[in-house]
Amino acid sequence: MTHPVHVPAPHGGPPVPDVRATRRKGTAVFLALSFGGTWLRLFFATAVLGLSALHPLLQLPAFCMPGIAAFAVRRWVTREGFADAGLRPRLRTAWRSYVVAWFGPPLLACGTLATAAALGMWHPRFSGPGGLLPGPGELLSLLGLMLVALVLTPVYLGEELGWTGYLRPRLCGGALLPSTVGTGLIWAVWHFPLAFIGYVEYADVGLGLLIWTVSFQLQEVILLWLYKRSGTVWVAGLAHAGNNMVLFVVLGEYLEGEAGLGAARLTALSTVPMAAVCLWLVATRALSTGTGKGAGAVHDRG
Repeated sequence: MTHPVHVPAPHGGPPVPDVRATRRKGTAVFLALSFGGTWLRLFFATAVLGLSALHPLLQLPAFCMPGIAAFAVRRWVTREGFADAGLRPRLRTAWRSYVVAWFGPPLLACGTLATAAALGMWHPRFSGPGGLLPGPGELLSLLGLMLVALVLTPVYLGEELGWTGYLRPRLCGGALLPSTVGTGLIWAVWHFPLAFIGYVEYADVGLGLLIWTVSFQLQEVILLWLYKRSGTVWVAGLAHAGNNMVLFVVLGEYLEGEAGLGAARLTALSTVPMAAVCLWLVATRALSTGTGKGAGAVHDRG
């Protein structure tokens, strides 16, 4: 068991904790556990157990590793506790943020499909399956995906407890821009092995990973805004679940399955509405100030 780093106090007083050194140690251990635990699990599950990259027994333990790492570091490495972890749901004060997080992914899907149609990469019919006016069956399917995202929020909380709740405030002293970019980049690289085990397939792996990285950067900006706006990591977890279970499932059905677009072009198209949202957050300074009740629970420097 490790202990906080101490430095001598002035005038010969008792030593005081060196917060920066302790946080650096915590961040290093967090990254080692997150990457080591996840990547070893992916290798073991695919190479030894022979599991598909889409198998729940592969995904669940691997994708919960950042949250497990953040818990272990807070509890046993830095002993800083969980006061700033954003674990309180804040349902009463942050309900508007929950609504945004739940309906945001379907709206991003609509924006992506509109972009594809405008560029001539998808040719929807006016009505019927795959049309501009969805039928009752399609609406029920969309609602079902949204309910699945709601149910799976605790699973995706495993990532948000790690990336947005723990790592991001500790990178670059918590300065907003570099810490957000750094978190997005680290989050993307953590996913890279999935491109080699069948989770996502790119015709040009290098280009695909580059586009995927841009997508993660934009998603991190939006997730951070939701976290700061609400003061709870649960909202970010809901949005993260919606991105996976609604946004990219819908796009996979229409743009990959129906229009025949590859994963790289699908991901690139999804960055258009995400970038528009991020530009709006920057233009309105919503990202740096936070909005809504409960936002004061999350602090930033810089």
